[in-house]
Amino acid sequence: MEFQEVKDVLNSFGDAVISSARINLKKTDKANGSLYKSLKKDLTVEQGAFLLDFLFEGYGVFQDAGVWGAKPSLVTTKKYKGKQKGRNTNSLFTGANGIKNRFSYSSKRPPLEPLIKWAKYKNIRFRDSKGQFKKGNYRTIGFWLQKRIFAQGIKPTQFFSKAFRKEFKKLPRELLEAFKIDVERQIIFGAKQ
Repeated sequence: MEFQEVKDVLNSFGDAVISSARINLKKTDKANGSLYKSLKKDLTVEQGAFLLDFLFEGYGVFQDAGVWGAKPSLVTTKKYKGKQKGRNTNSLFTGANGIKNRFSYSSKRPPLEPLIKWAKYKNIRFRDSKGQFKKGNYRTIGFWLQKRIFAQGIKPTQFFSKAFRKEFKKLPRELLEAFKIDVERQIIFGAKQ
């Protein structure tokens, strides 16, 4: 039995999840990077089982679920009070509802090189109170970003979790209908042989 209708429904489901996740990334202003471009799906059939994998850059899990900062007070100044950006979420990657986000910084800081590249790409520069550029190269900016992210964490976007849940609500009805059609075809074609 080939179950072509089921394959078609699962392929459509995968495409819809990817499309919706990309829309969510656009809303969070993260649509022009490698995460957006890396979103893919892979449907395989092995020994009568359907396997639908969603693939994207590894850091996408942390963007979706967020990361608890080690100590927000590390970035407190006279004008600015550091705040925790990580929070409890209902992400697919954090576990059951109500469980604290399992991703957190404690001793290891985020990688520096990607932050330096990002600062260059976004042309981020230090400025003084008059708006003029201050001394400081991209490496210095990378260290500054690294300290802030380590201290405050990463705000969850749930770009993938929301997309998956939204499309999954539609899936059971469509999947059942597709399975029914495939079984009926098999019975009809099997009877004709």
